[in-house]
Amino acid sequence: MHIASRTVITALVFLLVFGAGGIRLQIFLSRRESRWPGLVLPLLTVLYALLLVLNLRDTGSVSQNVLTVAVTLLVGNIPTLVLLAVYWAAREKRRVKSQIDIMKIDEL
Repeated sequence: MHIASRTVITALVFLLVFGAGGIRLQIFLSRRESRWPGLVLPLLTVLYALLLVLNLRDTGSVSQNVLTVAVTLLVGNIPTLVLLAVYWAAREKRRVKSQIDIMKIDEL
């Protein structure tokens, strides 16, 4: 029991560090002048969600298959939504900052 709980704690710490690093990387990429680097990680997570769908098995029922695919896509794209939210927030800050710079230049 002690070994299993230690393994779970280690896995959770690893996922937390990996997730924080991914979000930090997304912030860094989103702040670049070009908008394309910030869209790389969301694109990779969408492709991963599609890969998850391709790994599903046939359940025998069409309605159950459609439901399984829909749930898999929804759950698989949660990281995509998080990364896109970070992207939009970082780009909005960049847009506001550029507008303020333009206003300062116009005042001179």
